Amino acid sequence: MADQYAQTGEDSKSTELPAIRWEEPPEGPVLVLLDQTRLPAEEVELVCTDASALVEAIRSLAVRGAPLLGIAGAYGVALAAARGFDVDEAAAVLAGARPTAVNLAVGVRRAEAAYRAELAKSGDQELAAGAALAAARGLHREDAAASAAMAERGLALLDELLPGGQHRILTHCNTGSLVSGGEGTAFAVALAAHRAGRLRRLWVDETRPLLQGARLTAYEAARSGMAYTLLTDNAAGSLFAAGEVDAVLIGADRIAADGSVANKVGSYPLAVLARYHHVPFIVVAPVTTVDPDTPDGASIEVEQRPGHEVTEIAAPQVPVVGTEAGGGIPVAPLGTQAYNPAFDVTPPELVTAIVTEEGVVSPVTAEALAELCARSREVTIS
Repeated sequence: MADQYAQTGEDSKSTELPAIRWEEPPEGPVLVLLDQTRLPAEEVELVCTDASALVEAIRSLAVRGAPLLGIAGAYGVALAAARGFDVDEAAAVLAGARPTAVNLAVGVRRAEAAYRAELAKSGDQELAAGAALAAARGLHREDAAASAAMAERGLALLDELLPGGQHRILTHCNTGSLVSGGEGTAFAVALAAHRAGRLRRLWVDETRPLLQGARLTAYEAARSGMAYTLLTDNAAGSLFAAGEVDAVLIGADRIAADGSVANKVGSYPLAVLARYHHVPFIVVAPVTTVDPDTPDGASIEVEQRPGHEVTEIAAPQVPVVGTEAGGGIPVAPLGTQAYNPAFDVTPPELVTAIVTEEGVVSPVTAEALAELCARSREVTIS
């Protein structure tokens, strides 16, 4: 079934638009997404009526960010169940929509397990669909709570490492409410510092090639009233050399068992710069991003994106003569090949600390991460 776009009203407040929500209009349940490919120029919502529409939204980055992908995956299973589609098939295509972000598969498995358990118990498809939806909503609430806990722990760590406040924080990609059921991961820590009067400056990497920093993090920082400055990715080195960075805060799409961190491409160079300049490099991510089944960084599958994302600048709101509708503005000769990994991997020895809702791991070791995950499982079971 085709997607439809619902333009938000002119009087809508940007701060009131959630990144994802479940709705049940008369014609049947839908999953409504804030289309992040249209930000910051337009706040447009994308309505998904089935799992295939959600998969396309995930692959196109209309919905993105590790924690939010987990929530979206769970809602996608619930959507398939509620509308009478094949749940196994929907779960399989959703879990494989983006290979690097482990939260997506975690969310899908959680909703699918709830669906299967209720179906085995009652044999009632409607009850099973309700169980999947309850699981998705539960994950959504838990992520919001995790976001608040990470913000608190992250700010405490910053104050410990950098006494006196007035932090100058460099961030990469987008890690705010657009990637979370709450206020985000790394961005939530910076936002907590801002609210406490201890943020002097948020340095925002533009994050080529899709400009998630420029389009999304700057958008969130502006509407939060934060002091922020945008920079090109290759200007970060000069910023470190000038002594203008007190800490680097990033999120993560997968953390291997040894503490290797896969995050938006460009994160690893920041870790190298931070180490050389003796600046803390801090990863903020929920425990669900830690993948005990991936032993090390070399075992992380890194998604390769289409080359046109590098050879063109996407500008869907700016019609350009000579380009196809919805196409980009060419910035390289026709036929140019492009290397476009979506992520890179930072080894644990370059990571100062990993901040989760369950605690802070520093130094980052396989043993410390395993202990954290075991503690998290005990809390969940109890």
